[in-house]
Amino acid sequence: DELQKLGLLFVGSGVSGGEEGARHGPSLMPGGHAAAWPIIKPIFQSICAKADGEPCCEWVGDGGAGHFVKMVHNGIEYGDMQLICEAYHIMQTLGLTPPQMSDVFGQWNGAELDSFLIEITRDILKYKDNKGHLLERIRDTAGQKGTGKWTAIAALQYGVPVTLIGEAVFSRCLSALKDERVHANSVLKGPGCKPKITDTTKFLNDIKHALYCAKIVSYA
Repeated sequence: DELQKLGLLFVGSGVSGGEEGARHGPSLMPGGHAAAWPIIKPIFQSICAKADGEPCCEWVGDGGAGHFVKMVHNGIEYGDMQLICEAYHIMQTLGLTPPQMSDVFGQWNGAELDSFLIEITRDILKYKDNKGHLLERIRDTAGQKGTGKWTAIAALQYGVPVTLIGEAVFSRCLSALKDERVHANSVLKGPGCKPKITDTTKFLNDIKHALYCAKIVSYA
């Protein structure tokens, strides 16, 4: 309030887009003092990304609303990544090779599942070095910056059932318990039979539809 009397209006903005956003325009989620929006609007909406000609930037609310929206954005991304992991796991269980899975994700990326995460999954699966495909040689543990956890905590505080995001956070926690998982695997081997699928193309299409449906549930 004291700084406002001096004409200083605080704005906190979420920023999304990574390197491509830095080069070609990010998605911006500004919030803070509402009187600042008419001042910064032409600047922010001129530098942000555009979708169908519309700026990927709009005022989201007072106080820390901009960073809250960015937090939820990241939480949704946690959910998306877990869904992709589960689709990958099913395909791996079917016996598909990394190049075959890469082709599947590539096809999905050309339709309704078109997204950055599907695109990079396609690219990661086909990446090779001099020892072969790299993915299976990467340590299967995932860290986290905290935004997914904060989203889950906020959901509990506000009574919002974002169960998909919550389970995605727990999956990351589980992946971090590498030693415990290795020990458990020595005792509990899990199912050893390969699923009997007569029509692989149809089953892969079912996985695609399940992934699409789950994304809708997450976003809702």
